[in-house]
Amino acid sequence: MLKEYRSIAEVAGPLMLVQNVEGVTYNELGEIELSNGEIRRCKVLEVDGSNALVQLFESAVGINLSTGKVRFLGRGMELPVSMDMLGRVFDGLGRPIDGGPELIAEARVDINGVPMNPAARDYPSEFIQTGISAIDGLNTLVRGQKLPIFSGSGLPHSQLAAQIARQAKVLGEESNFAVVFGAIGITFEEADFFINDFKRTGAIDRTVLFMNLANDPAIERISTPRMALSAAEYLAFDKGMHVLVILTDITNYAEALREVSAARKEVPGRRGYPGYLYTDLATIYERAGRKKGYAGSITLIPILTMPEDDKTHPIPDLTGYITEGQIILSRELHKKGITPPIDVLPSLSRLKDKGIGEGKTREDHANTMNQLFAAYARGKEAKELAVILGDAALTDVDKLYAKFADAFESEYVSQGYETDRSITETLDLGWKLLSILPVGELKRIKQEYIDKYLPEKKYGE
Repeated sequence: MLKEYRSIAEVAGPLMLVQNVEGVTYNELGEIELSNGEIRRCKVLEVDGSNALVQLFESAVGINLSTGKVRFLGRGMELPVSMDMLGRVFDGLGRPIDGGPELIAEARVDINGVPMNPAARDYPSEFIQTGISAIDGLNTLVRGQKLPIFSGSGLPHSQLAAQIARQAKVLGEESNFAVVFGAIGITFEEADFFINDFKRTGAIDRTVLFMNLANDPAIERISTPRMALSAAEYLAFDKGMHVLVILTDITNYAEALREVSAARKEVPGRRGYPGYLYTDLATIYERAGRKKGYAGSITLIPILTMPEDDKTHPIPDLTGYITEGQIILSRELHKKGITPPIDVLPSLSRLKDKGIGEGKTREDHANTMNQLFAAYARGKEAKELAVILGDAALTDVDKLYAKFADAFESEYVSQGYETDRSITETLDLGWKLLSILPVGELKRIKQEYIDKYLPEKKYGE
């Protein structure tokens, strides 16, 4: 029988002080019973002697200091898990919101997880095909990698996230692939878009969705990514599946962290975010990876909107330190109508070299990738020069590079949100575009690959 306390001393916004408690621990869950029998949930934020400061999951409206009862449950927040999670939609606290039955749990797992032993980590080395050329061809995603997408307000990161969730696969092992989608602080409209898109394409059958809406409490926002990663750890390491975790939007998570930190009167760090933001983000990101001796893996794509498109803002800045690269969406390309507007030059996948080549993608992948990067960079320089000095200032080769840059953006990067390109199609398209340039300019590609893969006809013939 749980002990009940009738010693609520103060309620201030989302926080409540309970006095004269015994044996209560940090992060423990609690229940508040109102005089009308309604039950609300809370979590212990701080214990000071016999005083416990708790954070409410729901509104504080209606709580009476003299009649309210508080019970502490003796456990932290847990997620019930089973294979029946696939195809289901949950809220940020792991409760079903799709009208289906409650989950019959195989186990209940602590959402904070257990840190992965660095010595037990296996190196990411297998290619994941997203069907998006700008990622597969140039900033390759590798199984077990953490590759964030840096976006901006109003850019189409939701469509890109849905496309990756729909199309991603480990070649040859498609049946053993699952997606865990964690939406943090999104609007009703976005939630509706994701759920309908997954249902329309049938992707929901292999997906677990956790939906935390903008009007849900901040404390729920903090638990949502941990719920998603706990589900992923169960599917990956207990059931041997390859799991892709997509979290959107990490900026909303950090804002919730700042809100709770301010309510606790903690000393703020950069831009008002708590000083432990780096550590806190690391506890999320570092749960991705591969373990030696386990068939499954967790690959993580966190999506964050950079306030004012500022890459030096604390959230993208700290994320960049912890993860292995970044995919950057460009407002300039978005205005041109490029979909998805991935800016390939500042984007980077630090592990791409480990997931490409013979037996993984194709023998010519590394060479063509380097040549496409170099040609696009020179083409953009040529176009900038033409804007300042006019086309007459360009050499014939520079004009070809400028033509290449335009074709690269309109055909290679821009493919729409419904096109699913195989890695072979992506590599062949790269060769087709490189045929714009004289063969003598292809200095980063081995001659044997030029002889084997370069089209006979020039681009446009």
